[in-house]
Amino acid sequence: MAEREIELVYFDGCPNADKARESLRAVLGGGSWREWNLSSADTPERIRGYGSPTVLIGGRDVTGEGGTAGAMACRADGAPSPEVIREALEHHE
Repeated sequence: MAEREIELVYFDGCPNADKARESLRAVLGGGSWREWNLSSADTPERIRGYGSPTVLIGGRDVTGEGGTAGAMACRADGAPSPEVIREALEHHE
């Protein structure tokens, strides 16, 4: 499998960010991922269109949704489950 970058997009105060971290830990165990806080000026523009929390693998949202290019917002669908993340990892090339 090719090297894959795993990223968590969130903002401070998001009620589902910790649940997304739990899902990532469940799937990756001791593995790591990069986190992008939408409240930070250091967050790249390519990340800013996603709601919180979003898990990206290889730059793609694990749920199949795209960025919204809108204002910072919570995702209506909440945090992705470990199963959704695991499936996205299995299908990432």
